[in-house]
Amino acid sequence: MTNKFIEPILIFIRGLFMGSADIIPGVSGGTIALITGIYERLVHAIGKINFKFIKPLFKGDFSEFKRSFLDEIDFQLFIPLLLGIAIAMLTLSKVISFLLEDYTAITFAFFLGLILASSYVLYKQIVHFSPKIILISIIGFVLAYIFVGLNPIATNHTLPVLFLSGMVAICAMILPGISGAFILLLLGQYHYMLNALNSFNLVEVITFCVGALIGILGFSKLLDYLLQHHEEITLALLIGIMIGTLRIPVNQITTNIGGSLFDIAFCVILMIVGFALIVLLEMKFKYIE
Repeated sequence: MTNKFIEPILIFIRGLFMGSADIIPGVSGGTIALITGIYERLVHAIGKINFKFIKPLFKGDFSEFKRSFLDEIDFQLFIPLLLGIAIAMLTLSKVISFLLEDYTAITFAFFLGLILASSYVLYKQIVHFSPKIILISIIGFVLAYIFVGLNPIATNHTLPVLFLSGMVAICAMILPGISGAFILLLLGQYHYMLNALNSFNLVEVITFCVGALIGILGFSKLLDYLLQHHEEITLALLIGIMIGTLRIPVNQITTNIGGSLFDIAFCVILMIVGFALIVLLEMKFKYIE
Protein backbone atom coordinates (compact mmCIF):
# COMPACT_ATOMS: atom_id res chain seq x y z
CA MET A 1 0.00 0.00 0.00
CA THR A 2 1.40 3.38 -0.90
CA ASN A 3 1.76 6.01 1.79
CA LYS A 4 0.08 9.40 1.73
CA PHE A 5 3.16 11.09 0.31
CA ILE A 6 3.75 8.70 -2.61
CA GLU A 7 0.10 8.37 -3.73
CA PRO A 8 -0.35 11.97 -4.98
CA ILE A 9 2.94 11.71 -6.89
CA LEU A 10 1.76 8.52 -8.61
CA ILE A 11 -1.58 10.15 -9.46
CA PHE A 12 0.28 13.20 -10.82
CA ILE A 13 2.39 10.91 -13.06
CA ARG A 14 -0.80 9.26 -14.30
CA GLY A 15 -2.08 12.75 -15.13
CA LEU A 16 1.05 13.47 -17.16
CA PHE A 17 0.52 10.30 -19.18
CA MET A 18 -3.21 11.01 -19.62
CA GLY A 19 -2.62 14.59 -20.74
CA SER A 20 0.00 13.41 -23.22
CA ALA A 21 -2.43 10.85 -24.67
CA ASP A 22 -5.44 13.19 -24.79
CA ILE A 23 -3.64 15.63 -27.06
CA ILE A 24 -2.83 12.93 -29.63
CA PRO A 25 -5.42 12.01 -32.31
CA GLY A 26 -6.02 8.26 -32.10
CA VAL A 27 -4.85 7.76 -28.50
CA SER A 28 -7.18 7.92 -25.49
CA GLY A 29 -6.42 9.33 -22.06
CA GLY A 30 -9.07 6.93 -20.76
CA THR A 31 -6.88 4.05 -21.93
CA ILE A 32 -3.95 5.38 -19.92
CA ALA A 33 -6.21 5.74 -16.87
CA LEU A 34 -7.32 2.14 -17.32
CA ILE A 35 -3.90 0.55 -17.70
CA THR A 36 -2.48 2.52 -14.75
CA GLY A 37 -5.26 1.28 -12.48
CA ILE A 38 -7.10 4.54 -11.81
CA TYR A 39 -9.92 4.36 -14.34
CA GLU A 40 -12.81 3.08 -12.22
CA ARG A 41 -11.93 5.41 -9.35
CA LEU A 42 -11.85 8.36 -11.75
CA VAL A 43 -15.19 7.56 -13.38
CA HIS A 44 -16.83 6.93 -10.01
CA ALA A 45 -15.39 10.15 -8.54
CA ILE A 46 -16.70 12.21 -11.46
CA GLY A 47 -20.09 10.50 -11.39
CA LYS A 48 -20.37 11.16 -7.66
CA ILE A 49 -20.43 14.94 -8.19
CA ASN A 50 -24.08 16.06 -7.90
CA PHE A 51 -23.57 19.62 -6.56
CA LYS A 52 -25.72 18.83 -3.50
CA PHE A 53 -23.19 20.81 -1.45
CA ILE A 54 -24.64 24.03 -2.92
CA LYS A 55 -27.97 23.63 -1.08
CA PRO A 56 -26.61 24.21 2.47
CA LEU A 57 -24.67 27.21 1.13
CA PHE A 58 -27.94 28.95 0.22
CA LYS A 59 -29.23 28.21 3.71
CA GLY A 60 -26.16 29.78 5.29
CA ASP A 61 -25.07 26.47 6.82
CA PHE A 62 -21.34 26.76 6.06
CA SER A 63 -20.27 23.82 8.22
CA GLU A 64 -22.63 21.47 6.32
CA PHE A 65 -21.49 23.02 3.03
CA LYS A 66 -17.86 22.28 3.88
CA ARG A 67 -18.64 18.72 4.97
CA SER A 68 -20.70 17.97 1.84
CA PHE A 69 -18.18 19.66 -0.43
CA LEU A 70 -15.25 17.61 0.88
CA ASP A 71 -17.31 14.42 0.92
CA GLU A 72 -18.63 14.79 -2.65
CA ILE A 73 -15.39 15.76 -4.42
CA ASP A 74 -12.31 13.53 -4.31
CA PHE A 75 -9.68 16.26 -4.05
CA GLN A 76 -6.93 13.73 -3.33
CA LEU A 77 -7.54 12.39 -6.82
CA PHE A 78 -8.53 15.48 -8.81
CA ILE A 79 -5.85 17.96 -7.71
CA PRO A 80 -2.72 15.94 -8.66
CA LEU A 81 -4.41 14.30 -11.67
CA LEU A 82 -5.69 17.53 -13.25
CA LEU A 83 -2.38 19.24 -12.52
CA GLY A 84 -0.52 16.49 -14.38
CA ILE A 85 -2.96 16.59 -17.31
CA ALA A 86 -2.73 20.39 -17.62
CA ILE A 87 1.09 20.45 -17.49
CA ALA A 88 1.38 17.68 -20.09
CA MET A 89 -1.06 19.33 -22.50
CA LEU A 90 0.56 22.76 -22.19
CA THR A 91 4.11 21.50 -22.63
CA LEU A 92 3.46 18.90 -25.33
CA SER A 93 1.05 20.76 -27.60
CA LYS A 94 3.89 22.34 -29.60
CA VAL A 95 5.88 19.08 -29.68
CA ILE A 96 2.93 17.04 -30.96
CA SER A 97 2.15 19.65 -33.62
CA PHE A 98 5.76 19.50 -34.81
CA LEU A 99 5.90 15.67 -34.87
CA LEU A 100 2.58 15.27 -36.66
CA GLU A 101 3.60 17.83 -39.27
CA ASP A 102 7.20 16.78 -39.98
CA TYR A 103 7.43 13.11 -38.86
CA THR A 104 3.92 11.84 -39.57
CA ALA A 105 4.64 8.18 -40.39
CA ILE A 106 6.97 7.38 -37.49
CA THR A 107 4.81 9.31 -35.02
CA PHE A 108 1.71 7.32 -35.99
CA ALA A 109 3.74 4.10 -35.94
CA PHE A 110 4.46 4.82 -32.29
CA PHE A 111 0.74 5.55 -31.73
CA LEU A 112 -0.14 2.25 -33.43
CA GLY A 113 1.97 0.36 -30.90
CA LEU A 114 0.31 2.25 -28.05
CA ILE A 115 -3.20 1.38 -29.23
CA LEU A 116 -2.38 -2.29 -29.90
CA ALA A 117 -0.91 -2.68 -26.43
CA SER A 118 -3.86 -0.87 -24.85
CA SER A 119 -6.32 -3.28 -26.46
CA TYR A 120 -4.19 -6.18 -25.22
CA VAL A 121 -4.33 -4.82 -21.67
CA LEU A 122 -8.13 -4.56 -21.90
CA TYR A 123 -8.32 -8.09 -23.32
CA LYS A 124 -6.57 -9.48 -20.24
CA GLN A 125 -9.29 -8.05 -17.99
CA ILE A 126 -12.07 -10.10 -19.56
CA VAL A 127 -12.46 -13.34 -17.59
CA HIS A 128 -15.59 -14.93 -19.08
CA PHE A 129 -15.42 -15.16 -22.87
CA SER A 130 -18.59 -16.06 -24.76
CA PRO A 131 -20.06 -15.66 -28.27
CA LYS A 132 -21.86 -12.54 -27.00
CA ILE A 133 -18.58 -10.96 -25.90
CA ILE A 134 -17.02 -11.68 -29.30
CA LEU A 135 -20.06 -10.33 -31.16
CA ILE A 136 -20.02 -7.10 -29.14
CA SER A 137 -16.31 -6.65 -29.91
CA ILE A 138 -17.00 -7.12 -33.63
CA ILE A 139 -19.82 -4.54 -33.47
CA GLY A 140 -17.46 -2.09 -31.72
CA PHE A 141 -14.80 -2.72 -34.37
CA VAL A 142 -17.16 -2.15 -37.31
CA LEU A 143 -18.66 1.04 -35.82
CA ALA A 144 -15.24 2.49 -34.98
CA TYR A 145 -13.75 1.55 -38.37
CA ILE A 146 -16.57 3.30 -40.20
CA PHE A 147 -16.57 6.29 -37.86
CA VAL A 148 -12.85 7.07 -38.11
CA GLY A 149 -13.11 6.93 -41.90
CA LEU A 150 -15.40 9.95 -41.94
CA ASN A 151 -14.07 13.19 -43.34
CA PRO A 152 -13.65 16.14 -40.96
CA ILE A 153 -16.69 18.37 -40.77
CA ALA A 154 -16.20 21.88 -42.11
CA THR A 155 -17.41 24.19 -39.35
CA ASN A 156 -16.72 27.56 -37.78
CA HIS A 157 -14.91 28.35 -34.55
CA THR A 158 -17.45 30.47 -32.68
CA LEU A 159 -17.64 30.16 -28.89
CA PRO A 160 -20.91 28.14 -28.94
CA VAL A 161 -19.33 25.68 -31.38
CA LEU A 162 -16.21 25.38 -29.19
CA PHE A 163 -18.46 24.85 -26.15
CA LEU A 164 -20.35 22.00 -27.86
CA SER A 165 -17.08 20.54 -29.19
CA GLY A 166 -15.76 20.39 -25.64
CA MET A 167 -18.90 18.57 -24.46
CA VAL A 168 -18.59 15.93 -27.18
CA ALA A 169 -14.80 15.48 -27.12
CA ILE A 170 -14.55 14.99 -23.36
CA CYS A 171 -16.96 12.05 -23.53
CA ALA A 172 -14.55 10.37 -25.93
CA MET A 173 -11.47 11.33 -23.93
CA ILE A 174 -12.68 9.44 -20.86
CA LEU A 175 -13.52 6.30 -22.87
CA PRO A 176 -10.66 3.85 -23.38
CA GLY A 177 -10.08 3.43 -27.08
CA ILE A 178 -11.88 6.53 -28.32
CA SER A 179 -9.69 9.55 -28.94
CA GLY A 180 -11.15 12.90 -27.93
CA ALA A 181 -8.49 14.57 -30.06
CA PHE A 182 -9.71 12.63 -33.08
CA ILE A 183 -13.30 13.69 -32.35
CA LEU A 184 -12.06 17.28 -32.44
CA LEU A 185 -10.33 16.49 -35.74
CA LEU A 186 -13.63 15.27 -37.19
CA LEU A 187 -15.38 18.38 -35.88
CA GLY A 188 -12.77 20.57 -37.53
CA GLN A 189 -11.62 21.98 -34.19
CA TYR A 190 -8.40 20.07 -33.40
CA HIS A 191 -5.79 22.29 -35.04
CA TYR A 192 -7.73 25.41 -34.03
CA MET A 193 -7.82 24.40 -30.35
CA LEU A 194 -4.18 23.32 -30.50
CA ASN A 195 -3.27 26.82 -31.72
CA ALA A 196 -5.51 28.39 -29.06
CA LEU A 197 -3.65 26.36 -26.43
CA ASN A 198 -0.25 27.29 -27.84
CA SER A 199 -1.15 31.00 -27.94
CA PHE A 200 -2.90 30.95 -24.50
CA ASN A 201 -6.20 32.24 -25.91
CA LEU A 202 -7.95 32.10 -22.54
CA VAL A 203 -11.48 32.95 -23.73
CA GLU A 204 -11.59 30.07 -26.20
CA VAL A 205 -9.77 27.62 -23.94
CA ILE A 206 -12.07 28.39 -20.98
CA THR A 207 -15.19 28.12 -23.18
CA PHE A 208 -14.02 24.72 -24.39
CA CYS A 209 -13.20 23.58 -20.84
CA VAL A 210 -16.61 24.64 -19.48
CA GLY A 211 -18.29 22.59 -22.21
CA ALA A 212 -16.01 19.68 -21.36
CA LEU A 213 -16.85 19.95 -17.66
CA ILE A 214 -20.60 19.84 -18.29
CA GLY A 215 -20.21 16.95 -20.74
CA ILE A 216 -18.09 14.80 -18.45
CA LEU A 217 -20.33 15.29 -15.40
CA GLY A 218 -23.29 13.89 -17.30
CA PHE A 219 -21.58 11.15 -19.29
CA SER A 220 -19.55 9.77 -16.36
CA LYS A 221 -22.74 8.71 -14.56
CA LEU A 222 -23.76 6.48 -17.47
CA LEU A 223 -20.24 5.08 -17.78
CA ASP A 224 -20.03 4.43 -14.04
CA TYR A 225 -23.30 2.47 -14.22
CA LEU A 226 -22.07 0.36 -17.15
CA LEU A 227 -18.79 -0.48 -15.42
CA GLN A 228 -20.57 -1.35 -12.18
CA HIS A 229 -23.25 -3.59 -13.75
CA HIS A 230 -21.98 -4.68 -17.21
CA GLU A 231 -18.18 -4.48 -16.94
CA GLU A 232 -17.11 -7.26 -19.31
CA ILE A 233 -19.64 -6.32 -22.00
CA THR A 234 -18.43 -2.71 -21.79
CA LEU A 235 -14.78 -3.81 -22.00
CA ALA A 236 -15.55 -6.05 -25.00
CA LEU A 237 -17.14 -3.12 -26.83
CA LEU A 238 -14.15 -0.91 -26.01
CA ILE A 239 -11.69 -3.53 -27.30
CA GLY A 240 -13.53 -3.63 -30.62
CA ILE A 241 -13.56 0.18 -30.76
CA MET A 242 -9.83 0.39 -30.07
CA ILE A 243 -8.97 -2.13 -32.81
CA GLY A 244 -11.30 -0.30 -35.21
CA THR A 245 -9.54 3.00 -34.57
CA LEU A 246 -6.29 1.46 -35.81
CA ARG A 247 -7.51 2.56 -39.23
CA ILE A 248 -6.22 6.06 -38.37
CA PRO A 249 -2.52 5.27 -37.74
CA VAL A 250 -2.42 2.60 -40.48
CA ASN A 251 -3.70 5.08 -43.08
CA GLN A 252 -1.29 7.78 -41.89
CA ILE A 253 1.68 5.41 -41.95
CA THR A 254 0.97 3.95 -45.41
CA THR A 255 0.32 7.41 -46.85
CA ASN A 256 3.38 9.17 -45.43
CA ILE A 257 6.06 6.51 -45.05
CA GLY A 258 9.11 6.63 -47.32
CA GLY A 259 9.95 3.78 -49.67
CA SER A 260 13.31 2.86 -48.14
CA LEU A 261 13.91 -0.19 -45.97
CA PHE A 262 15.23 2.09 -43.23
CA ASP A 263 11.96 4.03 -43.06
CA ILE A 264 9.94 0.82 -42.78
CA ALA A 265 12.26 -0.66 -40.16
CA PHE A 266 12.20 2.55 -38.12
CA CYS A 267 8.39 2.54 -38.10
CA VAL A 268 8.33 -1.11 -36.99
CA ILE A 269 10.82 -0.39 -34.20
CA LEU A 270 8.80 2.58 -32.93
CA MET A 271 5.62 0.50 -33.04
CA ILE A 272 7.32 -2.15 -30.88
CA VAL A 273 8.61 0.55 -28.51
CA GLY A 274 5.09 1.97 -28.16
CA PHE A 275 3.66 -1.49 -27.47
CA ALA A 276 6.36 -2.28 -24.89
CA LEU A 277 5.92 1.08 -23.17
CA ILE A 278 2.21 0.45 -22.47
CA VAL A 279 2.80 -3.14 -21.30
CA LEU A 280 5.63 -2.06 -18.98
CA LEU A 281 3.54 0.87 -17.73
CA GLU A 282 0.65 -1.45 -16.89
CA MET A 283 2.95 -3.92 -15.14
CA LYS A 284 4.68 -1.16 -13.16
CA PHE A 285 1.50 0.45 -11.85
CA LYS A 286 -0.03 -2.95 -11.06
CA TYR A 287 3.09 -3.78 -9.04
CA ILE A 288 2.96 -0.42 -7.19
CA GLU A 289 -0.73 -0.80 -6.33
